[in-house]
Amino acid sequence: MTTLETTIFDDLESNVRGYCRSWPTVFDTASGAWLHDEGGRDYLDFFAGAGSLNYGHNNPILKRALIDYISRDGITHGLDMSTVAKRELLESLRRNILDPRDLDYKVQFPGPTGANAVEAALKLARKVTGRTEIINFTNAFHGMTLGALSVTGNASKRAGAGVPLVHSTAMPFDGYLGDSDGLDWMERVLDDTSSGQDVPAAVIVETVQGEGGVNVARAQWLRRLSELCKARGILLIVDDVQMGCGRTGPFFSFEVAGIKPDIVTLSKSISGYGLPMALVLMKRELDVWAPGEHNGTFRGNNPAFVTAAATLDNYWSDGNLEAATIVKGERVRRALSGLAAAYDGLSTRGRGLVQGLVFEDASQAGKVTQIAFEHGLLVETSGAEDEVVKLLPPLTITAAELDHGLEILASAVDVACSGKVK
Repeated sequence: MTTLETTIFDDLESNVRGYCRSWPTVFDTASGAWLHDEGGRDYLDFFAGAGSLNYGHNNPILKRALIDYISRDGITHGLDMSTVAKRELLESLRRNILDPRDLDYKVQFPGPTGANAVEAALKLARKVTGRTEIINFTNAFHGMTLGALSVTGNASKRAGAGVPLVHSTAMPFDGYLGDSDGLDWMERVLDDTSSGQDVPAAVIVETVQGEGGVNVARAQWLRRLSELCKARGILLIVDDVQMGCGRTGPFFSFEVAGIKPDIVTLSKSISGYGLPMALVLMKRELDVWAPGEHNGTFRGNNPAFVTAAATLDNYWSDGNLEAATIVKGERVRRALSGLAAAYDGLSTRGRGLVQGLVFEDASQAGKVTQIAFEHGLLVETSGAEDEVVKLLPPLTITAAELDHGLEILASAVDVACSGKVK
């Protein structure tokens, strides 16, 4: 095994880097659900690029489409010009996703990140309604740019803005107030002219809060939220950047509630291959943009369009991936429930293949991820205090690989919580 050379990272790269501190190795190659470092060690990936690699590393179907496109000198950089790659993506999106779900959305290509999609969605909502305020939810995370931070809950991330974050109000997410439905409070505040709350342009919500700690909104809560917004002329934005593209089972995470948001943001796994790309989907009547009113140099990442179209055609032309994801998610849920039953201070929550193991003692979650890494498993923490071990394996992971990772996780929990066996 070779010695890993890391001096250049410490000497030249900014202190802002984060994941490399949790996983101190130098990765070299990756395939499917596995990464390999330059020392020859293998790591099973329950992180999947923070949800941007739902179909695994270097997926062979997507890689073939990308290589073929590059080999024929296909357009790489296209801004918002019309290209063959973009046309084929839009046709695939309509054929495989929008038409089967009866969604009459227009498609916007913002800059290639989730945060840029959120910024575009907030700007559009304000332009359409003529209002400025946005309602978000406790424990929300929508990105690190100023507009996205204004609707994000985490105090340390908000503090990094360096300026006041205004024109937003946080309401209780489903379950935040225990048995009390936070929407009762939200409805009262909106309808009371003395509450001090202006009628907002939009409400932005994640159906499952990934960075916030795998907090899952119930279908009935989402339906009531949608009805509440519709009755008051408030636009509903669903941020599906991490939970979309099949992470919870269906392509869109909101499908379980049977709702049709006014605006949807997608990024991370929409390209399928980990290439930067984002979409904003909006109801047709909301497309009031003037040409060039929201733009970005890299909104036309055509290689990402190619892999995205291949993803939709190969994985979303039928219901097989959705069904398999639900089955695998139940497999993970059972394993985590077994751990929660075996150790004090543990609980579990999640949907599909986003699952969380929640620790009353937040320090134990960090210990579990460290021990797991030492035994060849990549898994991260989330939540306000990093108290949740969050599992985001590729949707294409095999049952054997899933079980192997769950065994490593169980062993790590046993070591970290050995004094808390029930």
